[in-house]
Amino acid sequence: MGIKIKFTVNEEYDGKLVKEFLRRGCGVSSTLLTRLKLVENGIARNGVHIRSVDRLNVGDEIVIALPDDENDITPINLPIKIIYEDDHVIVFDKAPFMAVHPVHGHIDDTLANAAAYYAKTKNEIWTFRAINRLDRDTSGALLAAKNAYSAALLPKSVRKKYIAVCEGIISSSGVIDAPIRLKEGHSIQREVGEGGVRAVTRYDPIKIGKYHTLVEFELETGRTHQIRVHMSDIGHPLAGDDMYGGSLDNISRQALHCGEISFIHPITGECLTIASPLPKDMEELIKNNF
Repeated sequence: MGIKIKFTVNEEYDGKLVKEFLRRGCGVSSTLLTRLKLVENGIARNGVHIRSVDRLNVGDEIVIALPDDENDITPINLPIKIIYEDDHVIVFDKAPFMAVHPVHGHIDDTLANAAAYYAKTKNEIWTFRAINRLDRDTSGALLAAKNAYSAALLPKSVRKKYIAVCEGIISSSGVIDAPIRLKEGHSIQREVGEGGVRAVTRYDPIKIGKYHTLVEFELETGRTHQIRVHMSDIGHPLAGDDMYGGSLDNISRQALHCGEISFIHPITGECLTIASPLPKDMEELIKNNF
């Protein structure tokens, strides 16, 4: 049996159904609740098995026993860096040029493969559930849940700060609120345009060089290539981002890094902020151009 999680029934749920308490009071997803019904003693009250349609009393201790995970990703021994880990969440410091999930052209050299191998070395089995996604060439903090309960709660509280080197001089902060759509005739490349999905990017210049600006970003939405598309659209593509008009003269990939990720821990309720240092190629770019 996997991890067990305990909850205490408060006055709000006195006399309410178990499923109401777990769904609304504890954030258990409907999918996980269904799975718990199929697990022997998946839900217990004060140490005794209980059904999801039974009623609760204030002060009851409810324990859910998470079903054992499965992992169908091939474990591959690849170098990875972990900057935070406990029984429920893990934060990787993703290197540039590493895909997050297996896709065409990257079947066994991804972060998911490396995570599966890492779990195997610890005699653990958990599905790799990435909460934030980073492009293959983007580096930085990547949060993953180690169980289904954490995976359901984490996305509600995650906030990220990105650092990028943009071409040109950006002298003031701003907000870009412009829809992003798939570029006609392309399967990956995006553009700003009518009919796209709303995307909002906040940016703040933190250091200005002769021809570049170091910029910090916070996203109100999470669209594919959002920072890259928005900055290109206002005439400041990311250095190294040749897909969106950036130059490869100083760096061989988009100079974009997730430098900080914050989230509410799904079990403790603590707000955690995990930082990821700039990788060497961006440090070198900044050193040579600022």
